[in-house]
Amino acid sequence: MKERERFQKLRKQRKKLSLRAGMILLVGAVVLSSILISSGISSFLEWVIPSIKNIPGFIQLNFFSLLIAVIATIFLSKIFFDPIKELRGGMQKIADGRFETRLETHSSSAEIQELFAGFNMMAGELEATEILQTDFVSNVSHEFKTPINAIEGYTTLLQSTDNIDDIENEYIEKILFNTRRLSSLVSNILLLSKLENQSIQTGRVNFSLDEQIREGILALETAWEQKNIEFDVELDTVFYHGNKSIMHHVWSNLLSNAVKFSPQNGIIKMQLCQEDEKIVFSIENQGPALSEETLKHLFDKFYQADTSHKVEGNGLGLALVKRIISLENGEITASNTENGCRFTVVLMNNQ
Repeated sequence: MKERERFQKLRKQRKKLSLRAGMILLVGAVVLSSILISSGISSFLEWVIPSIKNIPGFIQLNFFSLLIAVIATIFLSKIFFDPIKELRGGMQKIADGRFETRLETHSSSAEIQELFAGFNMMAGELEATEILQTDFVSNVSHEFKTPINAIEGYTTLLQSTDNIDDIENEYIEKILFNTRRLSSLVSNILLLSKLENQSIQTGRVNFSLDEQIREGILALETAWEQKNIEFDVELDTVFYHGNKSIMHHVWSNLLSNAVKFSPQNGIIKMQLCQEDEKIVFSIENQGPALSEETLKHLFDKFYQADTSHKVEGNGLGLALVKRIISLENGEITASNTENGCRFTVVLMNNQ
């Protein structure tokens, strides 16, 4: 609301010079002052250095006029283009989903102030919408969690009885499969919502990253054995100071993703090493290449490159990974390789 009130106030303000009028006056002032100052400098130099009279006055005048014009142009470009540069940076942050971005300007131009106020109003509206959407999804997920757990519990109990036939057991398996899938979705939504409301990561301890990644590989043994996937693993011994339980989600999601999109008899390459003050982890599979559009939105919430939904997933795994890495002040990138795609995680070595 404050941004909107400020925006409306600036629109009504007429006392300050408009941007166009200011530009006209400044250009006129520069031209006039260039002529006057260059004439004065020419007269002064003729008095100090008499030999300068041999240079035609017209050339002298043009030279000093040009010099002053260049200086004035640099000065004016800073005044008028710095706010545009700052605004462009703010728009890029908004495009990246950082709706908390606000801009300030010290410009006396009413148009520039109005432009910045309009930007802040837009960012505020987007932030409010994002918060409303996140809260709604989180609240709905909380309401779903208890009945989903109850369905899973009763279905498991029903499966353990002796008086069910094969067809009934098949139906029970399908109910359990979809219930667990929905339960996983709800858990991811709640975890992501929690992490999005955090600005720093808490519960930090020292632990072995390479050991945690190996545990992640073993946890998915059933999935990669079904596809007969081989692992080419180079994991250096690396210790990290962070939230161990949260970091587990990074490796499990990246590993699950690699297995999910690997072909039968494929190879997954993994590497973990320490480079000066950075820890670098990469995982590469032999799956299909990612389009430019997919690479652009890969870490967005609920985004799925496979619109046919032939591959299991809810579009939250990579968004969750992105948020966790962001809280750790690291970065994650995705790129295509000759035979597939690669995810690279860079963390700061905070030992």
